[in-house]
Amino acid sequence: MLSHRQLSELIGMIYDCAIDPDRWPPTLAAICQSIGCGSGFILLVDLEQSHHKFAYSWGLGPDWKERYFAYSDQLTGFYSLAFSRQYAPDGEPLIMSRFIDLTGLNGKRIYEDLRRTLSITDVMQTVVLREARRIAILTASRHQNDGTLIDQDAETMRLLAPHVRRAVKIIDILDANKIEADTLEATLDTFIAGVLIVGERGRILHANDAARRMLSAREPIAAIDGILSARNAAANEELSAAIRLARDNEAQIGSSGLGVPLCCDEPSVAHVLPLARGNVRTRLMPQATAAVFITRAERESSADIRALVRIFDLTAAEIRLLEQLTRNATLADAAKTLRISQETARTHLAHIFSKTGVSRQADLLTLVDRLAPPIRRSAS
Repeated sequence: MLSHRQLSELIGMIYDCAIDPDRWPPTLAAICQSIGCGSGFILLVDLEQSHHKFAYSWGLGPDWKERYFAYSDQLTGFYSLAFSRQYAPDGEPLIMSRFIDLTGLNGKRIYEDLRRTLSITDVMQTVVLREARRIAILTASRHQNDGTLIDQDAETMRLLAPHVRRAVKIIDILDANKIEADTLEATLDTFIAGVLIVGERGRILHANDAARRMLSAREPIAAIDGILSARNAAANEELSAAIRLARDNEAQIGSSGLGVPLCCDEPSVAHVLPLARGNVRTRLMPQATAAVFITRAERESSADIRALVRIFDLTAAEIRLLEQLTRNATLADAAKTLRISQETARTHLAHIFSKTGVSRQADLLTLVDRLAPPIRRSAS
């Protein structure tokens, strides 16, 4: 396990990346080396368009990425299953050597081919950003002859994951823009998100244009005697606690102050980034304790069954039936709409049950909600 000093230094490196994303490669190196891995990356997956992008990486050669992209379309379905909240809550590491048997023959085939051709012994992957149409995954790979990953490695990643999640979310809000101290005010004013730099006890040191409009409207935040305040008491307490931890011990902040729901007419969330330490963050503004970012809450969308098509290889007839069932049609109504006999509909449903491993229609619909990425349902 990392010592307290090593953990604090690594967390500081992670948070510096939120201000200067160019620091990710050496930070990924430090994360991977802390668990005996020889390469790592942060992967962005657009679940709707089946688009994959290596946002930041360390230790990967061109052959690695080329081999991965050869499977990217199939891997979208794999990630929809493997990184659903059922198996992988946000920030919870998955050791693939232990999990891969649960993903079916196609998942095993892809994993074994990548592992063999890229000389990988084991892989750990962790969801560090989850939104309606996309996810980001932190991956660390252990290379040939280094053995499989163990519980202690997962525990180290579990400690680091909330900090990576916070940094990745803030980079996403800032659209990967680097923030320099000498252009701080001008840069912050270009962001749609509300951004406030706060000091001791949440005293507001600077607010960008968007945040000033929020403060003027007292929605969803206000300034009380110059102190940042949220309308909702629970949100206000969480923000205050996160700002105190940012000042006193950022290593202990965990998930506090990450995605804090703010009660207002337009649902919003707040994210707190510690600024009191780090080689980069401390240059931004003297006496700054934290930055608070306020964005609109991500709206959840219903599931798109096309993801299940990729995962379970459903036929066109099975897809049409499943679409009707997800619209709360009975089997009889679905058969009538599709102009097929009820016996044919029952046969299609039996095949869907067999492929998905469930035996009841209610369980099938639950599976749709759990495994499909939360993106727009097909309108057809």
